Amino acid sequence: MLSIRDLSKKWADFSLTNINLDVKEREYFTVLGPTGAGKTLMLELIAGFHRPDLGEIWINDKNITDLPPEQRKVGFVYQDYSLFPHLNVEENVEFGLRLKKIPKSETNKKIRHTMNLLGLTHLSKRLPKTLSGGEQQKVALARAIVLDPDVLLLDEPLSALDAQTQERLRKELKDLHERSGVTTIHVTHDHVEAILLGDRIGVLSDGKLIQVGAPDEIFRKPKWEFVAKFVGVENIFSGKSELKEGLARIDIGNALIEAVTQKEGKVKVCIRPEDILLSKRPIKSSGRNMLQGKITEISDRGTTVRLKVDVGRELVVIITKRSFLDMKLGIGSGVYAAFKASSVHVI
Repeated sequence: MLSIRDLSKKWADFSLTNINLDVKEREYFTVLGPTGAGKTLMLELIAGFHRPDLGEIWINDKNITDLPPEQRKVGFVYQDYSLFPHLNVEENVEFGLRLKKIPKSETNKKIRHTMNLLGLTHLSKRLPKTLSGGEQQKVALARAIVLDPDVLLLDEPLSALDAQTQERLRKELKDLHERSGVTTIHVTHDHVEAILLGDRIGVLSDGKLIQVGAPDEIFRKPKWEFVAKFVGVENIFSGKSELKEGLARIDIGNALIEAVTQKEGKVKVCIRPEDILLSKRPIKSSGRNMLQGKITEISDRGTTVRLKVDVGRELVVIITKRSFLDMKLGIGSGVYAAFKASSVHVI
């Protein structure tokens, strides 16, 4: 559907380098990366706002690399919405159709359908300044979708919204995608947002696309330490791996960890904090690592508690608030940290 081949662009102080990506028809593809990674610039290249120095962009087997933005059938929604303040909701949605000089009868039909799709009909005569952030974002989406784009580009569409509105709009974006079927590329710095929305995820770092995969692959099997850190793997240790009896035994210094891997020699060990169980007594169960230590830090996060445990190395553990209270844990409490060998990812 969308194919990007060896795409490169150099600006005065930043470069996108050798971007290669295939996005399938009707796919919801999220691009994940920190601020300054080049996410918006990549979208702007796809939209035609910049010309690449090298490479090609194809949509539906057509090379659009040299086409102007208005001929690409690409919808773009910026994070600041960019609504026209003097136009009401219906007029904002209609704006692109007027530029294309589409007949009024067809325009009215498209507007009604799109506003119904996004639940905006009751707001049709309101000005943008009277709308909430979530409502403004939906108007911006409607303005893009009404043009029937082949590809919809979303530039951090939820970043300016409060947590409750973000949660609601994540669901609405997913529902909208299922109903409209438009191929979507959504960039974000929020790994939770990327995982919840994306059929697949691409991780962008310093202008390079370093890993593409299903959400579970990115979340559980990162290929690079940068990816592991960015998706919340807080326990990353350097170690030396030796294979014995079908498992790897990895010396991370002051602790020995078993893992399901065939990698030997110098490695990085990754353990997600929510994959670790805590107990005040030894846990007797096959296939588990178990390290003894003491709690050195406690951070209450409402429904969960984040703990740091000294096991010879600092181990970050996340448990439920109920478990924390039931065990009556505190600073200095002695605990056993247990996790499966299959929960250890080795890079």
